[in-house]
Amino acid sequence: MPGRAFSNAIWVHEPIPVQAAARESEVAVPGSSLRYWDTGGDGPAVVLLHAGTQSADGWVYQQPVLSQAGYRVIAYSRRGYAGSGPDSATDPAVASDDLHCLIRHLGLTSIHLVAAAHGGFFAIDYALSHPDYVATLSVISSLMGIQEEDYLVITQRLRPAWFANLPHDFQELSPSYRAGDPEGLAAWNRLTDAAVSGVRVPPRLRHHLSWAMLESLRMPILLMTGCSDLFVPPSLLRMQAAHLLGAEVHVIAEAGHSPYWEQPRLCNDVLLDFLRRQREAG
Repeated sequence: MPGRAFSNAIWVHEPIPVQAAARESEVAVPGSSLRYWDTGGDGPAVVLLHAGTQSADGWVYQQPVLSQAGYRVIAYSRRGYAGSGPDSATDPAVASDDLHCLIRHLGLTSIHLVAAAHGGFFAIDYALSHPDYVATLSVISSLMGIQEEDYLVITQRLRPAWFANLPHDFQELSPSYRAGDPEGLAAWNRLTDAAVSGVRVPPRLRHHLSWAMLESLRMPILLMTGCSDLFVPPSLLRMQAAHLLGAEVHVIAEAGHSPYWEQPRLCNDVLLDFLRRQREAG
């Protein structure tokens, strides 16, 4: 994909667009509840799974664009995130089971899954558990929860112990974005500050994710990352793609771990083109 057209400005701020009308509600899950929003309509359903530092509110650049393109757009906050109930610290839920509760509650039989960062763990877990429900799988800047030794060695090398103590915006947003877009940086931090309503409890996975597990997925798959992503640099994305049959790979220029926020036009163009081609092929 082409990069941003340069001008004399340091950065061209992308204002948050007016959101499409959406209904907010909640669905009961075992021992808790999930808050979600749903634009409704008869279009194909796109379900958005948020990053570990965001919530259902973090998709402001995608919601109206996908809705305008004719999709029914749905996002939810996982347990412990903005608007949803808590999780058990001693017996965490399986996040993909919660997702299936939501999908059945909404009466959906086919969905396009779009997941960012930590959300990618649970999207892949769900796709393995319920492949017949997943029309396409799009994963943005996610470590995917892969437990292979060669992979873990690399990811630990990328993120030494002191990395966890750095501010979230330093970890996840590219230096180009942080330098050039103070307004966007402030908006991202406000959403991050509001995302976690209590102590974050990492959910469980249904599967022990491995290369062999990834290789068993057969739905169309899109992978994206930012060229400056400190978690999932392009070289790691290519390693993931080698185990995902026919996956499309896109590296977004001047973006870090949150390319859908930092470069929303580019990310949206890639995603919409991918979804359009799958609809035409199907």
